[in-house]
Amino acid sequence: MPLTQDQILRFLSSVHPYDALPQDARQALVPEIQGRAVSAGEQIYGLGETLAGIFIIYEGAVEVTDEHGEVVSQLGLRNSFGERGLLRNGVAITSARAETDAKLLILPAKSFHALMKAHDPVRLFFDRTRGGKPSKQNRQELATTQVDTFMASNPVTCAPDATVQAAAILMRDNRVSSLCVTEGGTLTGILTTRDMSGKVLAEALPIDAPVSRIMTQNPITLAPSAIGSDVLHVMMERRIGHVPIVEGGKLVGIVSQTDLTRFQAVSSAELVREIAQANSAEDMRKVTARIPQLLVQLVAGGSPHQVVTRLITDIADTATRRLVALAEAKLGPAPAPYLWLACGSQGRQEQTGVSDQDNCMILSDDVTDADREGYFAALAKFVCDGLDVCGYIYCPGDMMATNPRWCQPVSKWRSYFAGWIAKPVPEAQMLASVMFDLRPIAGDASLFADLQSETLTLAARNSIFVAHMVSNSLKHTPPLGLLRGFATIRSGEHKNQLDLKHNGVVPVVDLGRVYALQGELTEVNTRARLVAAMQAGALSQSGGQDLLDAYDLIAETRLEHQAARVKAGQAPNNFLPPSGLSEFERSHLRDAFVVVKSMQSAIGHGRGMLG
Repeated sequence: MPLTQDQILRFLSSVHPYDALPQDARQALVPEIQGRAVSAGEQIYGLGETLAGIFIIYEGAVEVTDEHGEVVSQLGLRNSFGERGLLRNGVAITSARAETDAKLLILPAKSFHALMKAHDPVRLFFDRTRGGKPSKQNRQELATTQVDTFMASNPVTCAPDATVQAAAILMRDNRVSSLCVTEGGTLTGILTTRDMSGKVLAEALPIDAPVSRIMTQNPITLAPSAIGSDVLHVMMERRIGHVPIVEGGKLVGIVSQTDLTRFQAVSSAELVREIAQANSAEDMRKVTARIPQLLVQLVAGGSPHQVVTRLITDIADTATRRLVALAEAKLGPAPAPYLWLACGSQGRQEQTGVSDQDNCMILSDDVTDADREGYFAALAKFVCDGLDVCGYIYCPGDMMATNPRWCQPVSKWRSYFAGWIAKPVPEAQMLASVMFDLRPIAGDASLFADLQSETLTLAARNSIFVAHMVSNSLKHTPPLGLLRGFATIRSGEHKNQLDLKHNGVVPVVDLGRVYALQGELTEVNTRARLVAAMQAGALSQSGGQDLLDAYDLIAETRLEHQAARVKAGQAPNNFLPPSGLSEFERSHLRDAFVVVKSMQSAIGHGRGMLG
């Protein structure tokens, strides 16, 4: 028997977001809605079909599958489906089949889009472009503003053979405190008023001395795509007041402390400054203890998750470099070139309020066993112990430079990677996953440059290794349960909670690593990997954008949960009770997990015999 208009109206009044509509708007929908009865096993629509509209389950159960036939949703009473295809191009990107006899309501596509435009509750509920959340206030904050928006784009320059008197006249006439020294547009040095007073006046140099004699050669530079926090952190850590901006080897601008005065300095820069001046790990611990409060401030200020985690990671990087410097001051100069690297979340620049330490050292092939087991073992112990004091606890898996296995010459690291790639046993897959996230922190970065490019090429060309890495990336699955629910932890301290790390962000991290491997991409940060994979064609634009949106929502939910715990006087963690989420939040978080599962299914079905 067909449903009456009164039945449909009462039903809509119990379904979000229709229950949030004005009464007259909800009543106006009723005549437009079509009813459809389906039998168990009947296909409602197939992949690639034009969708008649959005479907709402009035009675019964429906199963939604992806392009490979894998179940991504099992839906029941009041659940909607078909909206993702409607919001893209009107074509179904899944298939839907009735699990039981069911009654469906269909709101035609035209009516659905009109409703989206006219009513915010509907738009916010179905619009997945930022996880369905209202867009945050677009504030011009220094931490998130790109350098090219506030740099001086026409820096005053001079040639290396210009006299210091000519340079002084340039500075006076242009009212600047620094000059960029260039040859053919290429930056060779920088000259500041401090150089003039400290090297010319103090040492009574002749005024016709060339600028090249007193300039700082090969100064620290940043790219135009850097953000304001990068400038602040460099200035605070290196105690400099000017940072040239270089792109493609050419000078394009400069940022001085004066350029930053119109912005309010973010607290992360202050933490970096204090750590860079600390004389002990205990002094640093007092600074890193303020990271949870920084997390709260950044989340409350509306900073995107990738900015929050970048700023927090910058603090860990500074602490690591300061500890390395203190170790060298204690132990003396290193007997051979070396490089300290971070892996894990620090390597990916994705640290949150909960972080352990993952690190290693690459040594020059000139190192002796005695130096490796003596000096470098002592340096590793000093730094790792210091990081533990600062709150970056020892890695439970002993993935640290204090483990002799992870403090080796370049040639040994080459053999490690070659062995893992040639024989991808489970341990090799795990180790390769960790080591593909390496990022240089302190020391001679040239020790890693060739190793990274060689390893990426070797790995990408070994189809068996790639297939195993794909298989390994599918071990962490999104927490999707039956009937529109979540699969929560079943027992223990975190029973009935979601693990937003291992079942939330880690599946996307694993996918990003595989895309980077397949495309031989050097990016380490997960979001940067996804964007680069889209640009390189390793990931489709539509699938990539869906995955980015899903990742943003999951990662931001994780940070918001951690910030909420800090505000409540609790230690931040990754375990979220879904019972505390609103229906709106539950719906969008689950949809994000569905997208991740769909992308796992897609990459999994492309892995050949391992599928």
